[in-house]
Amino acid sequence: MELSFIRLIDYIGTFAFAISGLRMAAIKHYDWFGAFVVGLVTAVGGGTLRDLFLGQTPFWMTDGSYLVCTGLAFLFAVVFRKQLFEFNNTFFVFDTIGLGLFVVVGFQKTVDAGYSQWLAIIMGTITGAAGGVIRDVLLAQVPLIFRKEIYALACVVGGLVYWLCNIIGFGGVISPTAAALSVILTRFIAMKYNIGLPLLTKYEDKSEE
Repeated sequence: MELSFIRLIDYIGTFAFAISGLRMAAIKHYDWFGAFVVGLVTAVGGGTLRDLFLGQTPFWMTDGSYLVCTGLAFLFAVVFRKQLFEFNNTFFVFDTIGLGLFVVVGFQKTVDAGYSQWLAIIMGTITGAAGGVIRDVLLAQVPLIFRKEIYALACVVGGLVYWLCNIIGFGGVISPTAAALSVILTRFIAMKYNIGLPLLTKYEDKSEE
């Protein structure tokens, strides 16, 4: 039951992250091929990096269903492009959903591979955030993770919640659901109340004066 639930979360997260990448590519006026590539790397980039760190073959290379899932997201974006791309918060909603779900997938896969839960928090954060970093690099913009907005920290919160739920003894779908919701709620609350990490003090270079 737990494995099938994690698998479902993985598919939904892949779909959501692909949509977020497609949305950003549309804003940059990419063609269909370029948009699909951006959507694909957004969806599988974090998991690929996680698997490489864990010494495993990247998941999408042994299971083509994730490429199919990204293709379905692309078709969805094409068919419903008017509704999808005219809604101002589309990127934030889908990116946040994908972030929360991928933290759960990364955490669980790391634990299943025999690693400690503190490392699972790191791998969950990488799974959730790295795809977005690759997406932003391809779109020639500063990665969202490096801006003031709460992003990677939300992943860490989700990983800690998952860890605590496991310590308490919650099983089945409770731990992954609580972890994903904590990431999503953290992002929504931070956005609503404009909460972010402090910036470094701006340094003005006066050497040229």
